[in-house]
Amino acid sequence: MNAVLFINLFKKEAAGLAEQIKETLEKRGVNVTLYSFEGKSAELPQGLFDIAFSLGGDGTVLYTARCLAQKNIPILPVNLGTFGFIAEVNIDEWLTVFDKWQKGDLQPVNRCMFQITVERGSKTIMNNVCLNDAVVSYTEIAKLIKIDVCFGDTDLGTYRCDGFVVATPTGSTAYSMAAGGPILDPEMEAMILNPICPFALSNRPLVVPSRQTLVITVAEKQRSGVLLTIDGQDTFALEHSDKIYIKQAPFCAQLIYNGRSAYYSALRSKLFLTAEDDRGNHA
Repeated sequence: MNAVLFINLFKKEAAGLAEQIKETLEKRGVNVTLYSFEGKSAELPQGLFDIAFSLGGDGTVLYTARCLAQKNIPILPVNLGTFGFIAEVNIDEWLTVFDKWQKGDLQPVNRCMFQITVERGSKTIMNNVCLNDAVVSYTEIAKLIKIDVCFGDTDLGTYRCDGFVVATPTGSTAYSMAAGGPILDPEMEAMILNPICPFALSNRPLVVPSRQTLVITVAEKQRSGVLLTIDGQDTFALEHSDKIYIKQAPFCAQLIYNGRSAYYSALRSKLFLTAEDDRGNHA
C-alpha cells in the first residue's frame, strides 16, 4: 500500500504529526510519501497512491481534493484547524479511522465537485475544479458586479450584486452560508446559486440540480477588477464578456470519515446548536 501525506506547515502540529503517521504506517508495511507545503507548490507528488492524508484544516482538504481530483484517491482529513466542517477527523482518531477503512468497515463518502471553465471569445483560458465554491466578485469593496446568468436552457436574468457564489453541497456551510444561503446535506448532487447583497431584493438564493451547466457572463461595459475565486484559494482575473461555465465534475472527492453522523455532529457543535435548539422553542 502507498500513502501520501499533504502537510500544511502553517499548522504547528502538522510536521510532528506527519512523522508520527509515517512511522506508524511504515511499521505496517505502508510506503509513505511526504508532501509539505506553505501556501502552494508547483510540484505535486507523483506516483500511484491508495490513500491520502490531509493534515491541516478545511483549506488543506480543499487543496488536497483539487490536487487529487481525477485520481480516484480517498482522502483522510485530519483536523489541525479550528472549524473543521470538512476536516472532521481529530488527531487522536486518525489511526482508528484508518484501521476501519483498511479493514473495509468504512467506505469513503463521495462529495460532489464542480468543473469550472472560463472562455474569452472562442478560446478557453482557464480550467479548474472546486470542492467548496466558485465566487465572482470585485477586487474592491462595495462595488457591484453585473453578470448575466443562464442555467441549462433557462435564462435566470441579470444580477447586480456585491458577488455571486456558486456552491457545492459541501460548500453550503462555507461562504454561501455566511451570505445567507441554505445548508445542504453534503452528499447531495446540487448547486447553490447565491447572490451576495443583491441590488434587487427579489434575487434570492436558488438550489438547482448540478447535472446541468451554469453559464455566467460578465456583462459588457463592466469595470475592470472582476475576479473569479476558486475554493477561496485560486484566483483568476476576468474581463467583460468572459463566460464562466460551471457543471458537476464526472469525478468526486472521496473523504474518509468515522461514520456519516460525524457531519451532523460537527454541524451542531460548530453552529452551537443544542438538543433543545434542535427541538425548537418558538414560544
